[in-house]
Amino acid sequence: MSVGTTTSRVSSAETRAGYPHEAGARDAVVAGIRAARRSTMRRDVVVVVALSVAALALVVLTLCIGATVTPIGDVLRVLFGQSVPGAGFTVAELRLPRALGGLLVGLAFGAAGCLFQSVLRNTLASPDVIGISSGAGLAAVVAIAVLGTSGLIVSAAALAGALLTAGAIFVLAAGRSTTGYRFVLIGIAVGTAAQAVIGYVISRAGIADAQQAMVWLTGSLSRSLWDQLPPVAIAIVVLLPFALLSGRALDVLRLGDDTATALGARAGGDRVLLILLAVALIAVGTSLTGPVAFVAFLAAPIASRMLRSSRLLLPASALMGAVIMLGGDFVGQHLIPGVALPVGVVTGAIGAPYLLWLLARGGRRNASTGGVS
Repeated sequence: MSVGTTTSRVSSAETRAGYPHEAGARDAVVAGIRAARRSTMRRDVVVVVALSVAALALVVLTLCIGATVTPIGDVLRVLFGQSVPGAGFTVAELRLPRALGGLLVGLAFGAAGCLFQSVLRNTLASPDVIGISSGAGLAAVVAIAVLGTSGLIVSAAALAGALLTAGAIFVLAAGRSTTGYRFVLIGIAVGTAAQAVIGYVISRAGIADAQQAMVWLTGSLSRSLWDQLPPVAIAIVVLLPFALLSGRALDVLRLGDDTATALGARAGGDRVLLILLAVALIAVGTSLTGPVAFVAFLAAPIASRMLRSSRLLLPASALMGAVIMLGGDFVGQHLIPGVALPVGVVTGAIGAPYLLWLLARGGRRNASTGGVS
């Protein structure tokens, strides 16, 4: 037997002897990764459950507390169809549609904001920042102050205005610019133009019409009544499941177009479909409450700070939108005794400082890097 053959057999034996150790190390690494993923998922599920409980608690508070305090037992009896003197009309006809409207529109705004910000990979890409809400407001103001309409016609006009504004932004930002800062800047420009026209229309309107238009533009749940809530509720209930099922497509798009295409996704087509879904959600919600400021803008960033991964970001953002909407409305109704503030005033007071902080942080980052982030 040659020396070379003997050496080869010894090396082969040593290699085979080393395989169990390498396999064991590999298995340990895989087990560690799986355990970390399970821990992350458990934490994220806890966050989603906590947000669900918070939203439900705010619904209960809305039903129980108003100009008068209704015990939760009486609220439950009213909800189960029993007659409760002194509470039946207040809970069933006034507070319940307001609570349901706040919950559903908050879910829609939160999901829409997450879709925009994730698909366009830009925190500023929120419907109320890039002009879609302004387009809805312009259509509603024209319906109120020029056409003299009210009720469902104003809601339908707002829905059409949001869709037309989104279409205009798409046309102006056609091609590869449907992502990044150019899309956001075009949306801001369109929104600014819409705000200018709104100001002109209101300046030419009568006092009563101008007052009604300004109340609508502020954003309020006061129009969430049984005669206007059902079509909006049906639309949101139909659209939300499609949004929640788009989580995997969002995860792929966050990786960038090249990576998404390599993984077999249709990056351009998926992006357009998801943005259209987000536009539909924000348009339907705005048609009921008006353009409530910063709910869509705040929901996803706050939710992302509570989560450890992005797998449940969309449902968490939707629930956070509901919490912001219901919480803002509750604070607006009870912060100042005898004064009912629209929810848009409260959310605007919260969202404006956050937007300024975000812009200031971006400016500091650009100054330090010498370029555009």
